[in-house]
Amino acid sequence: MPHQIIEYSANLESRIDVRSLVDNLHKVALEIDALPIGGLRTRAARRDLYQVADQHPDNAFVHVILKLGHGRPRETQKAVGDALFAALCDLLEPVSDSSPIAISFEIVEIDRELTWKKNNLREHMARRAD
Repeated sequence: MPHQIIEYSANLESRIDVRSLVDNLHKVALEIDALPIGGLRTRAARRDLYQVADQHPDNAFVHVILKLGHGRPRETQKAVGDALFAALCDLLEPVSDSSPIAISFEIVEIDRELTWKKNNLREHMARRAD
């Protein structure tokens, strides 16, 4: 159940291609063995109401939350986070080189007893691979 949720300040839409950001972070995640393809989701959520630091209108943010199912070793989680954060920073480098932006990333491990899922994606992926 790796879900990447990209929150970003609305003032970034003129400076980044959000679709490309979603596509590229998803692609990086697909290449990480510890993240099962069938459970991978990547989505973006524009935030219209926000304040950043000293409230200057140029200030922006991108915050990515990676939600993981319970059970991966801490070292694995750290390696996954390092890879995705590096990719995120690379993708946002043109913005961070020219304007104020806060970039952050966190991993949230979901308690297995407090999550409910229904998913038939793996079966459909297997049929498409035939």
